[in-house]
Amino acid sequence: MRIACLGGGPAGLYFAISMKLRDPAHEVVVFERNKANDTFGWGVVLSDDALENLETNDPKSAQAIRDHFAYWDDIAVVHDGVRTVSGGHGFAGIGRKQMLILLQERARELGVDLRFETEFAEVEQLKKDYDLVVACDGINSKVRNDYAEHFKPNIEIRACKFIWLGTHQKFDDAFTFIFEKTEHGWIWAHVYQFDADTATFIVECAQDTWDRFGFEHMTKEEIVETCRKVFASHLGGHELMSNAAHLRGSAVFMNFPRVLCETWHHENIVLLGDASATAHFSIGSGSRLAFDSAIALADYLHSEPTMEAAFRRYQDERRIEVLRLQSAARNSLEWFESVERYLDMDPVQFNYSLLTRSQRISHENLRLRDPEWLQTAERWFQTQAGVAADAPVRAPMFAPFKLRDMALKNRIVLSPMAQYKAVDGCPTDWHLVHYGERAKGGAALIYTEMTCVSAEGRITPGCPGLYAPEHEAAWKRLADFIHTETDAKFCMQIGHAGRKASTGVPWKEGIDRPLTEGNWPIIGASPLPYRDINQVPREMTQADLDTVKAQFVAAAQMAERAGADMIELHAAHGYLIASFISPITNKRGDAYGGSLENRMRWPLEVFAAMRAVWPDHKPMSVRISAHDWIDGGVTPDEAVEIAKAFHTAGADIIDVSSGQTDPAEEPIYGRMFQTPFSDRIRNETGINTMAVGNISDWDQVNGILMAGRADLVCLARAHLADPFWTLHAAVEQGDEASTWPGPYKGGRDLAFRLRERQQEQLRA
Repeated sequence: MRIACLGGGPAGLYFAISMKLRDPAHEVVVFERNKANDTFGWGVVLSDDALENLETNDPKSAQAIRDHFAYWDDIAVVHDGVRTVSGGHGFAGIGRKQMLILLQERARELGVDLRFETEFAEVEQLKKDYDLVVACDGINSKVRNDYAEHFKPNIEIRACKFIWLGTHQKFDDAFTFIFEKTEHGWIWAHVYQFDADTATFIVECAQDTWDRFGFEHMTKEEIVETCRKVFASHLGGHELMSNAAHLRGSAVFMNFPRVLCETWHHENIVLLGDASATAHFSIGSGSRLAFDSAIALADYLHSEPTMEAAFRRYQDERRIEVLRLQSAARNSLEWFESVERYLDMDPVQFNYSLLTRSQRISHENLRLRDPEWLQTAERWFQTQAGVAADAPVRAPMFAPFKLRDMALKNRIVLSPMAQYKAVDGCPTDWHLVHYGERAKGGAALIYTEMTCVSAEGRITPGCPGLYAPEHEAAWKRLADFIHTETDAKFCMQIGHAGRKASTGVPWKEGIDRPLTEGNWPIIGASPLPYRDINQVPREMTQADLDTVKAQFVAAAQMAERAGADMIELHAAHGYLIASFISPITNKRGDAYGGSLENRMRWPLEVFAAMRAVWPDHKPMSVRISAHDWIDGGVTPDEAVEIAKAFHTAGADIIDVSSGQTDPAEEPIYGRMFQTPFSDRIRNETGINTMAVGNISDWDQVNGILMAGRADLVCLARAHLADPFWTLHAAVEQGDEASTWPGPYKGGRDLAFRLRERQQEQLRA
């Protein structure tokens, strides 16, 4: 096969090597416009598993690269004058120039034709002259751009400004992150050693900070000197250096382009490396992607029956890995883009937040890497929660938490989940057993499903209410059981279904389906049906607003008499209160529609009226939809303002959910997919939050809490699958301090014996 590799970077060279290793008869030509010893950037980072892949593919070049590695095990974070170090991370660095020289030597040894200082010909001609054209011409790929209608690239320019620099100051003991506060704003550096004398020093900042520094009007030399002055205390008298001789002035600063192509091949052209997809430098996976993709493409070209089949397999299989890494990279770069919301954290929590920013490193993964450091972080967390400094260290999920006078034994919440088992609005024995079991199961806070303020406000005939004396008596029976038999607290979520009312029980008649008979009139912010099959709600008049507000007040008073420790106003998921907040469902032309201030007017009136009758020593919460997942709907930016408004009105904590406002929504699901909204509200405003949404295991819970992404964590389906989820999580973590119900202590002892037996088997 005659092969043209367009680009002599790591991707092109390693693909050429990989093809010659599989069949020396291939004729492989690498075209590179620059000189053999030209390079841009400084060092390259590779993880342990990336090195193993290189070793398997070509032991000789892998060993040559290893011989020039600078290894480190630690990550150091310098923040607020404190240097925090954690270990067990396992990385290696090598100079990009040195790596290219080694790959060039190996390629020549295998018979690859390397043509430097050579502009490649028109691709249409190359397609005719060569059997295969591999476009590995980098992040600004000409081939990708020339054939954009076929490759369909999505290029997203990210917010922060960054510059690649180097220094002879030694940072050989740790990969180091340095955060400095200046008169112009925060600026930070990603620093790592890559040979005996040189370290990469990437300087990054937000756009507004960059503007205030005046970098746009500086020469390259002035920029480098300004950066040196900012980080002078860390440089030990050494200079910062730029090797971007081809760039002038502020052009040495860049904004990272996230690239992902819909298609990676066209006829006999295939994209490789940064030409097809990029990963942000903050997770150090760009070279890893290039090497792994080069190996995979070479493999498939030799194992599949046709080139087209090889291309399809290459795209299908590598795309999954690329998307996984890009997801981690997006999490990481978004953390840095928003880093200023975290910079007031204690250095311990800030360090933890940074280490877990990509979600590739979990709480328990950190324990494997550096158990001593993690234990000190866990101790810090529980002392912040008021636990004595000399108390046994427990996981973050077992730290206590207090809202007004309500003290919670841990951070686990039974999330509100509709049961649709009420009769005429009255909870039944089903509810007593359902909520009672989960209160016995160790969760600190037991939430009811949405309890409706009127019969007309129910979603379905199976929804419970708080509008009749028999409702109050039934809820009191349940609250009394929880308070008498467990140490859990009891919260009642209060709401009105609005335009989503008068539908059938989902597990009987389908989701959001109108009742087959007995439908009742419904009301809403505007006369917009939820779906075409649903009723058109009557737009609420001022009299309706006053009436329903009074119903919410009466429900709050009933919840107090029933013995609830806390109440929550349901202002999410497209129900009545939420339908006023979202511009998708609120098209009113009066004082309750239009601007966010107007759309919040009635929800705040309702909340304030409830707060006025709710005891001052008891907390109140609000559940909001922080993202409507639809153009023109509530955005995460607006959610911050919504949370502030409810907090100002007296909300003690914001229960942060999203979506379910309109069927046209397009949510982006994933594990813990709503946690970033909680994170943002909590760390931009200082308001307590609860995280909810696809949180399924205690490792995730501990990570969310320890990183300060929420104060409480709500679990839904996990509690449906296991009412004793919290106590079982305690056993799995070896935590013996959780309280089990007296009659169940034998089961507790058995669970711990079984755990010990399993651990003995693993040790054996």
